[in-house]
Amino acid sequence: MSQFLDREFMLKNDKGRELYHKYAENLPIIDYHCHIDPKEIFEDKPYENITEMWLKADHYKWRLMREAGVPEEYITGSMTDHDKFVAFSYALKSAIGNPLHHWSHMELKKYFGITAHLTNESAENIWFLTETYLRDSALSPRKIIEMSNVEVVCTTDDPIDSLIWHEKIKEDTTFRVKVLPAFRPDRAVAIEKDDFSEYVKKLSLVSEVDISDFKSLKEALRNRMEYFDCHGCRVSDHGLQYIPYMEADESEIDAILMRKLEGNTLTDTECEKYRTAVLLFLSGEYYERDWVMQLHFGVERNINSRMYKALSADSGFDVISADTKAGNLSKFLDRVNEKGMPKTVVYSLNPNDNALIDTVINSFQGELRGKMQHGAAWWFNDSKEGILSQLKSFSSLGNLGTFIGMLTDSRSFTSYVRHDYFRRILCSYIGGLVEDGEYPDDSECLKEIIEGISYYNAKEYFGF
Repeated sequence: MSQFLDREFMLKNDKGRELYHKYAENLPIIDYHCHIDPKEIFEDKPYENITEMWLKADHYKWRLMREAGVPEEYITGSMTDHDKFVAFSYALKSAIGNPLHHWSHMELKKYFGITAHLTNESAENIWFLTETYLRDSALSPRKIIEMSNVEVVCTTDDPIDSLIWHEKIKEDTTFRVKVLPAFRPDRAVAIEKDDFSEYVKKLSLVSEVDISDFKSLKEALRNRMEYFDCHGCRVSDHGLQYIPYMEADESEIDAILMRKLEGNTLTDTECEKYRTAVLLFLSGEYYERDWVMQLHFGVERNINSRMYKALSADSGFDVISADTKAGNLSKFLDRVNEKGMPKTVVYSLNPNDNALIDTVINSFQGELRGKMQHGAAWWFNDSKEGILSQLKSFSSLGNLGTFIGMLTDSRSFTSYVRHDYFRRILCSYIGGLVEDGEYPDDSECLKEIIEGISYYNAKEYFGF
């Protein structure tokens, strides 16, 4: 019987073990999409306790605690950090098969050298050990990044962001990890939101463009893209419930935008036309700048109205959307392709879209190796089964050796263990294909595939 979290954790066959230890284990990490705060990297404050490190903003863990019946005061409420940690430990011990159980123990092992099973019974001792270690080592965000062998971090940044913390990090020559912004214009796209008009005023102010129509809105966004580009940005990201597709001419988009800015309520059709127009404009700009376009869709957000009112967004009440309108993807990409297809990474939170994504993006490949990417399993899918499902679809319908690999998509600095988790599953999957005689035991080819997916493909794709 295998031991929990031993050297061969998640490596189910001899070939997978060989591939992992020879080719994947020690490669650097390129984290091309995450939600960590660059201010925290710059300030580099040591953590006072493990709750501050683990539970402050991690809605993955909050969901798990709620499911275990932990009262909200121990999750986002006023209880002490110690008591919140014990409550999380109580929830974790019953989470068999959940990746949070794996990741949490991988993090304890990597960053604290603790191999004990975290339960509410062991929580007091582990709290004491981690508290002592944090005090003696002054473990901080930068130290975690360096311990994790991270080479590049791409944060997620609004167009109106000053990027001041990125500037300050770059000026600090003692920290050699690249911390780059990623352009996330969701608020400029989401015309249906109540705060859209207020956001446009802020965008107008920051860009120094008087936004009075669609042309001036595009000018303002173009201005901010230039600013981001000068700060090293090479990637955009869009968080969408679904891919919109409903075209209209510019005069109609002007009218829709002005109606919204005048305080009128728009129809669903008007919102759809506007969102389509903005995304098509942005995709053309990404192509001209050689930026990567990331499309994350299939999310329905804040479905628990009462808790949203109490805690606001990103509190653990987002879900997989059943209505992803994934069929729009082919029409949208076909329209984008008329003017020039940027390098594009497509993710759906609904795993039922995996095969559709793979067949659609393969219809727009060309020019560059792996130009169109099926993004890594993320959020509710970055479990063992979710990762395997994405890998199997990608390899069955595409060219797996071109894959750019894993991302953290996290607000927690210790989440870099997810890259190791992914690499272990990847090596086990490919090792199984070799042992089953489905791929030759060709060391040179396997080395290139494993190292490419784990590190080199992303480095080349994003141009870091």
